[in-house]
Amino acid sequence: MSRRRFLCQLAVTGMILSPLAAFLSACGKKSDWPEGMAEIKWDRDACVRCSMVISDRRFAAQMRGGEKNTVFKFDDIGCLTIWLRDKAAQHPWMADPATRMWVADSSGEGERWLDPRTAQFIGGKASPMGYNFAAVHTAVSGGLTFEAMRGHVLAKGK
Repeated sequence: MSRRRFLCQLAVTGMILSPLAAFLSACGKKSDWPEGMAEIKWDRDACVRCSMVISDRRFAAQMRGGEKNTVFKFDDIGCLTIWLRDKAAQHPWMADPATRMWVADSSGEGERWLDPRTAQFIGGKASPMGYNFAAVHTAVSGGLTFEAMRGHVLAKGK
């Protein structure tokens, strides 16, 4: 086979296989991210507040909202809490009830997400930034609401 003919066959094969490859890659596992939530690229995305890479799937959090549908990702619910306080003037949309927030359910590995405003928080968990609160879906003895947990985090003053 001549070099020219080989290259032509390779080009034709590439034109046939490229759409097939694109189609097959789209048939992969459906993402389990909640509607509206941006994917967190584990061990690559960094927390917007502390710049730590988001690795521990039990403590990650995210916020999305505003006119531009801005996304902020966090490695610890404490970072989201501090961010809400520190950036309130810069991003007034964060106080809007329509602002979407998610926090990982600490009983899983990043496959279940909760709205922190309705989740319960338990203390004593070793979280990435040392705020040591973890979200759970159901009420537990000694559990805190988002506002109560937020008060504890803000009192630490980190």
